[in-house]
Amino acid sequence: MYPLNLRPFLQSSLSQRPESVPAAIESLGREFGAIDVVIYLVDFGQLFLEPLGDYSAHHELPHTEEVATTMAGRAFLTQAPVVAERDEGVRIWVPICEGSDRTGVLALTLPDAEVDRVQACEDLGLVAGYIIATNARVSDVFNLHRRRKSMTLAASMQWDLLPPLVFRSPDVAVAGLLEPAYEVGGDCFDYAINWPVLDMAVMDSMGHGLNSAMLSGLAIGCYRHDRRHGRALQEMHRGLESTIKSRYNGTGFVTGQLVQLNVETGRLQWTNAGHPLPLHVRGGRVIGHLDCRPTLPWGLGRNAVDPEVAELSLQPGDSVFFYTDGVIEGRDESSAFGLDRLTDLVGQSASEELSVEEVVRLVDRAIMKHHNEELDDDATMLIVQWSASPGQLARVS
Repeated sequence: MYPLNLRPFLQSSLSQRPESVPAAIESLGREFGAIDVVIYLVDFGQLFLEPLGDYSAHHELPHTEEVATTMAGRAFLTQAPVVAERDEGVRIWVPICEGSDRTGVLALTLPDAEVDRVQACEDLGLVAGYIIATNARVSDVFNLHRRRKSMTLAASMQWDLLPPLVFRSPDVAVAGLLEPAYEVGGDCFDYAINWPVLDMAVMDSMGHGLNSAMLSGLAIGCYRHDRRHGRALQEMHRGLESTIKSRYNGTGFVTGQLVQLNVETGRLQWTNAGHPLPLHVRGGRVIGHLDCRPTLPWGLGRNAVDPEVAELSLQPGDSVFFYTDGVIEGRDESSAFGLDRLTDLVGQSASEELSVEEVVRLVDRAIMKHHNEELDDDATMLIVQWSASPGQLARVS
């Protein structure tokens, strides 16, 4: 066994500088024989793994690793160790996670691939994730290392609004993604798990750029305020209408959906403010849409109108795929990605039993490739998958 001696490490981490995290992780790795330790963080577009820190003393100067074609990328995608033989021993890549959110890869060289050493590497990857998450709250170092290019002010504002891109528990999994990663302006999503209810929202603000990001920030702020006060879906829906209308007086609006899932029973409820209908996935295929009589977009309606709260009982393994109109639309009809193509791709991903985070990544890549990496509107996706435990099913039945 190679247990990590975490007590002195954690005590020293209370006062260490954020930029010293790579050196601290490397020091901990030396306890089980690891050398040439490199931390890679995935960029905001989920395409590249960027090396973090100063590695001038290493045998090989670390370089950017592509997610789709490299050993490091395989560890990121599979969330499992990847091992390759080297002259000096073995090179191993293990995932770095911040909670459920996959944010990078830890690369190390070991004398051998003994099971206990590999497990120690996996443990060190988990430690790195938590230390990075803690330091990211007080430093921009980690955020900047995830940027492949300059991010617009609007995009920076939107990313700061987001929750973690992935949440996973035994009962439910959630994953979301924004595009274009460095220029997105008006799209946003949010979620929060307050047992036994998972709250979710998908929003698309009018326009583009900074004005759209400001409108989106107001909408998300209003939604979180009402959610944290325990208000019902109809109240939150009316609150968004009232807040946006009072501030913009009909000159700005937001489409979107508000969703609540009881993760103990699978009961799903939602409202719709002029937004595209989500896809319902069951048994490895898309079986239809989740319909709901829509209100006008928030900011354009009448406060007295009560929104419909639609309801569905999910079956274990069911997924629901939410998206904004930028996912399926294009500059003209011939260039649009289209609903049929989206439905086929989501269904194919479901039939291959891919993780929710891999579903949104593959759909994102297909959309960007279709548009030659140039979108004329924001494209946002959010997917939730419900998995009931046997005990929960017994209580429901």
